[in-house]
Amino acid sequence: QVQPVESGGGLVQAGGSLRLSCATSGRTSSSHYTIGWFRQAPGKDREFVAAIRWSSRTTAYADSVRGRLTISRDNAKNTVYLQMNSLEPEDSAVYYCAEGTGIILSSIRDHARYTNWGQGTQVTVSS
Repeated sequence: QVQPVESGGGLVQAGGSLRLSCATSGRTSSSHYTIGWFRQAPGKDREFVAAIRWSSRTTAYADSVRGRLTISRDNAKNTVYLQMNSLEPEDSAVYYCAEGTGIILSSIRDHARYTNWGQGTQVTVSS
């Protein structure tokens, strides 16, 4: 199957901004099609960052990023964005885009529900 492709990572100073993009596989008509962003720092478990339900644009965020990161989607481009503002060194990680179908909202933060993962893009925030 076609994997999602992330882009937009890089090195930024604390307080700066980045916008990540995820070019999806385009299965937007699938039931409860959901795109999630997860991140993994060295020596840590993969953690949920944000997610968006394609049809309703319902969003969810981790408490640690709420108010600083915004997830959105462009239907015409089959692309999901993660706008990251006020970045902190603790946000440094590899950021992964993942797709899933049939995901109910109560499970939207569960990485095991997502079946199609991108290769990731590195975000490094310097202090």
